[in-house]
Amino acid sequence: MDSCFLTFVALTLVSSSVITHYITWNDVVVTKVDTPTVLLCIDETVRGAVAINWIMKPFNEEKEKLVLSANEMKEFSGGASKASMRLQDSNFQDTGIFSLYFLPKMEDQGLYYCLIKQQERTLKERIILLAILTVTIVPAVPIPHNSTLRLIASVNPNIAITKITWARPGGFPMRSEKMRNNGTVAKLPQFSSTDSGAYLCMAHPRGNSSHTLFPFHVQVAIDADKVALFTNKTHGSKITATVAQTSFRLSCPAIQGDYVLLYWQPPDNKKQDSMKLVYAYDRWRGFTRMSERGPKIQLAGPPYNAQEGSFSFLLTPGIKDGGHYICKVFLNDNILSQRTVLTVLKVRSTLSASKLELLCQYSERSQVKRAGWTYQNQSRKLQSFSHSPGIITTTLPLPITSDTAGNYTCTLQLTNGQTIWATHTVTLPPEGRCNESGPPHCLSVRVCVCVCVTLSLSLSTGIEQSLSHYSGEAENIYENPEDIRQVMNSHVLSISISSDEFPLSSALASIHLHSHSSPLVCNPLYLSLSILSTRLFSVFPLSPLHSFVFYCFPPPFLFFLPFPLSLPVCH
Repeated sequence: MDSCFLTFVALTLVSSSVITHYITWNDVVVTKVDTPTVLLCIDETVRGAVAINWIMKPFNEEKEKLVLSANEMKEFSGGASKASMRLQDSNFQDTGIFSLYFLPKMEDQGLYYCLIKQQERTLKERIILLAILTVTIVPAVPIPHNSTLRLIASVNPNIAITKITWARPGGFPMRSEKMRNNGTVAKLPQFSSTDSGAYLCMAHPRGNSSHTLFPFHVQVAIDADKVALFTNKTHGSKITATVAQTSFRLSCPAIQGDYVLLYWQPPDNKKQDSMKLVYAYDRWRGFTRMSERGPKIQLAGPPYNAQEGSFSFLLTPGIKDGGHYICKVFLNDNILSQRTVLTVLKVRSTLSASKLELLCQYSERSQVKRAGWTYQNQSRKLQSFSHSPGIITTTLPLPITSDTAGNYTCTLQLTNGQTIWATHTVTLPPEGRCNESGPPHCLSVRVCVCVCVTLSLSLSTGIEQSLSHYSGEAENIYENPEDIRQVMNSHVLSISISSDEFPLSSALASIHLHSHSSPLVCNPLYLSLSILSTRLFSVFPLSPLHSFVFYCFPPPFLFFLPFPLSLPVCH
C-alpha cells in the first residue's frame, strides 16, 4: 500500500506543468505572513480508504513541490512542508474535510493543489491561489503631528486581486493609487489626533473566490508630542507681468505632490506679516479652501491635473492683485516652493472739459524699471507725467482729430529686462453723432435752446419765478419753432448748471445767467424746473455736462421752447 501511494505522489509531481497565467483556480486566499491560514478542500461525499495530497507550485515557476500527503495509515510531509503545516482535521476519512492549515511565510505564496484519490482514481482536484498581503505604515507608528500618513499595501502575486482599497476610522473611504511596483498607496496629509484609529485595508480577489474581499485592520496612533519635520527646497523664483483682466498662469514646482498651498503678499507691501494663505487643495482628502478677500484664483486644467498631483493656478488679476505669490507643493516629508513676483498693468482714460487723459497704472512698482506712453506714429512724441506712484499719464486736447486719434501704447520694462505693454485706442466718432457704445468713450452733450419770455425782469436784483409751458393752439410746443424765432428781439442769456449730474426730480436748480450783450447785467436767477423736467427732459435726457441758451424778451408771459442740439465731446 505504501509503495503504491509513493508512486502516485511521484507521478503527480512530474505530470502536468501548466503555465500558471492560464490556470483557472477554484479559490483565492489572501493572508498576511504568520497569520493562521486555512486552504479549504472539502468533499463530504468521500468516505473510506482515501488518500490526500497537497502539492504547491510557486507562482510563475514550473517546478512543483510536495507539501503533505496522508492516507488511512499515516501522514507524510514533503519537501515544501513547514513546521506549522498540518491537516485541519486528522479524521478526514470520516468527515470529508481535507483542508490545510499553516502559518505562511512570504515564500509560500503560489498555487496549491488539493488532490483526493481513492483506489488509483482521482475523486477531486481543487486549485487554490494563495497570496500574501504586505502593509507598510510611513512614518512609523506613532505618527508625528502634521505628518503625511502613507499606507502602502501590496499583494504577491498581484494577479490574485483586482484592487486594494482603504477606509478611515468610521468607514470613510480613502483615495488610493497604484504604485509603479504594483503596490497601492493611500495618504492622509496633515495627520492630526482626529485621524487616529483603526484603518481598514481591503483586498478584492480576482476570479473564483469564496470571499468577496479580504479585510485587514491596521491600527494607527499619533505622537502628539512630536511634530513632523519637512525638508524645504526652493524650486525657483521669477519676475513677470501681465495685463489686468487677462488670464495668467501661476507656476508651481513640477512634481506630483500631495497637496498645495498658495500664499499671496499684496503689491507694494513690504510688511513681513502681510503674506497670507489664499488657496489650499488636498487631493487625498478632496479638500479645497479659498480666501474670500484674495485674488480670483482657480486650479489650472490640462495639461495640469490637480487630482493627480500636477498643480498650477489660473489668475485673472485686477490692478490690486499683483504682488508676491508663493506656491508650496507638499510631497511626503518634502516642501518645494516657487515664488512669482507679479506686476499688473492697466490702461484707462478720463474725460474733462478740455482734454482726454490716458492713464497707465501698474502695481508692484519695485519691479518696474521704466514706464511710458507712445503713439502709433513714432514721429509724434508724447509727454508723460506722474501725479502719484504707479500711474503715468499723457493728455490729448479736445476735440479728437484725425491727427490725435489712433493707438496709444503704455510699455513697462521690468528690472529683469522683460517688457509688457497695453494699448488704448482713441477713435473719431461717426460723422454727425457720437458713438456712445464703444471706444472712444464719448459724451453727448445736449444743448437745449429755449425761448424765455419774462413777465417782469429786473436787471439789478435777483428774482424767483415759476416757469410754465406755452399753452397756445398747438399742444406740441415743438411744432412751430420758426414762429418763436421771428419774435426774438432781445438779449441772449447763456446758462450753465454747476453740477456733475442734473437732478431731474428736483424742483429748484441754481442757474447762473450771463449776458451776451454788454448793456444787460443779470444777477443769479432761481427758477423752478419741475414742469421743465417732466415735459422736456423726459424727451431729451441730459449728460453730465449741461448747457442752455435762454432768449429773454419783454412780453408779459413766460414759456420754454427747447431745440435739442447734439454736440459730441469724445475721449
